[in-house]
Amino acid sequence: MRRQHLSPVPPARYLLVAGAVTVAAAVGIGVLAVGGDSSDDPRANPSATASAPAKASDGLRHTSVEVSEGGCGRGWTDATRGKQVFDLRNTSSRPAEVYLTDPANGAVYGEVEGLGPGTSRPLSVTLGGGSYAFVCLPEEVDAVTGPTVTVPGPARGGGPAAVPVNQQDLIPPTIAYQKWVTGRMDELVRRTDALRSAIRCGDLATARAAWLSAHLVYERMGAAYGAFGDADGAINGTTAGLSGGVHDPDFTGFHRLEYGLWHGQSASSLRPVADRLVEDVRGLRDDWPQERMDPADLGLRAHEIMENTVQFELTGRTDYGSGTNVATARANLDGTRAVLTRLEPLLKPRAPWLPELKSDLDRTERTLERSHHGDRWTPLDRLSRTDRQRLNADAGALVERLAQVAALMDVRRTR
Repeated sequence: MRRQHLSPVPPARYLLVAGAVTVAAAVGIGVLAVGGDSSDDPRANPSATASAPAKASDGLRHTSVEVSEGGCGRGWTDATRGKQVFDLRNTSSRPAEVYLTDPANGAVYGEVEGLGPGTSRPLSVTLGGGSYAFVCLPEEVDAVTGPTVTVPGPARGGGPAAVPVNQQDLIPPTIAYQKWVTGRMDELVRRTDALRSAIRCGDLATARAAWLSAHLVYERMGAAYGAFGDADGAINGTTAGLSGGVHDPDFTGFHRLEYGLWHGQSASSLRPVADRLVEDVRGLRDDWPQERMDPADLGLRAHEIMENTVQFELTGRTDYGSGTNVATARANLDGTRAVLTRLEPLLKPRAPWLPELKSDLDRTERTLERSHHGDRWTPLDRLSRTDRQRLNADAGALVERLAQVAALMDVRRTR
């Protein structure tokens, strides 16, 4: 996993809407139009300030709703079921977040973040019968809950809401995941030692096999990279940003050995590289008990592991000669499952689509395993066009589903 090259999408970019989650900036999976790019000054757009519901060019019912400390939710009085749009107007002097919630338990039906002063953005939702209230969270002041609005009729037809998680909720799965990583560290050291031993003996055929075994152990620990710090770049860095490319002295670790082992470099020239890798891996293991992962990041990491896989492994951008990117993608999938297993107690009551997520994981695993033949993996460039397309499609669909996990596990401000 190319951790040092991913620019993580900040939690504020995640939008939860009527049970459908979109990470539009990251993977473009918008199901409903939420938080659009319009930033119209209401003074220049009189229609944005009208409080009465109206039909717009999109054919949907629109209701203008105020966002402010003193008027949160003002404008929504004529409640109705079905798909509709709330045009949220920030009349305050501060940026704000806005949630449409169930006032009984705080479950979120829709969300817009980063609504600037004097701007208006749409929130598209599908509502069933029930009680709703807007919660306005202007920057640097307390949250304000607007009046409760009751939509008549049966609840069916509306999207499911998700009760937000808090920091305390995420601490137990994060600790459990850290313990899981701890259990992998000794294996990583053993396999890296075996790799160095083969290089020291001049047995490069054995070293190539040992390289893959050790590298895959490291790749399965993908969600911990934020806590690995500089060690990750030293152990698993690529040539990205290095002026000397593969000959740059700062190119170290697994990929530096990969380049040498598959480009005919001698065992004697690779011994210092292997020694440095063992030193860095042992240092990581010894320092790990003192490291602490941020609980708020765990759900995001579940998405990033496979997003990175699609961006780097399945494009071949990280192949330095071994042709094992599909094997790495398979290890990344294992790493994703390790995170989801720890998050499952929080996901079960919030994610009615959890069975579909498990189906997506299984399908992607089966597709990856098509390239696995005993101890060998088919290189990406030797896959048929059909197999490559299937792999990209299955992995891409999984990334979209994992974006929903990231959104549900996003710690939202509540006060």
